Amino acid sequence: MTSIKACLFDLDGVLVDTAKYHYLAWKRLAEELGFEFSEHDNERLKGVSRMASLDILLSIGGIDLDKATKLELAERKNNWYFEMITKMDDSEILPGALDFLKDCRENGLKVALGSASKNAMTILNNTGLTPYFDAIIDGTRTTSAKPDPEVFTLGASELGVLPEQCVVFEDAEAGIEAAQRAGMRSVGIGSPISLGKANLVVASLGEMTVTRLQEIASV
Repeated sequence: MTSIKACLFDLDGVLVDTAKYHYLAWKRLAEELGFEFSEHDNERLKGVSRMASLDILLSIGGIDLDKATKLELAERKNNWYFEMITKMDDSEILPGALDFLKDCRENGLKVALGSASKNAMTILNNTGLTPYFDAIIDGTRTTSAKPDPEVFTLGASELGVLPEQCVVFEDAEAGIEAAQRAGMRSVGIGSPISLGKANLVVASLGEMTVTRLQEIASV
């Protein structure tokens, strides 16, 4: 049985609830382009990079644009999103997340962030979470989006641990697939219906303890 030495966390929907801000910004963009973008539509954007998210949104609206226009629209959306997240504070850390991060560190586990967000540092700093991470891999350091495993393999490398010694915490199917492709175990945060391929699924990090990681280690 391989012992667990590190925990790698996605950011949005796992540690903090920034998904609502992404949705509001994408919805605003869709409205400016003349079509509706629903919360159901937004589920398709979970764990997906900014430009890939824009492509999905445009396909929903039946709109085809050139690359320069798409880059401008993605930047506009991100500016709206950034304006919202600069007002975040520690009250927006999801239930149980801080306690579990502390539990990990107190028990000698290494901790890394593995997020597609290019605004991860702003969010971590505003919520006070930055000191809990030994490594931070975000969208500014990766070239391939999940389900490509790059973000997690980079995290393991920076922590100095093997993939099989890592557990990934994710709320998106693409993230769970990325963990599997990296050779890591995974915990899904959310619904067992959409995250059924994870080794364990919990409603929130409030259900996690370092002791419970042993369940995953034996899988």
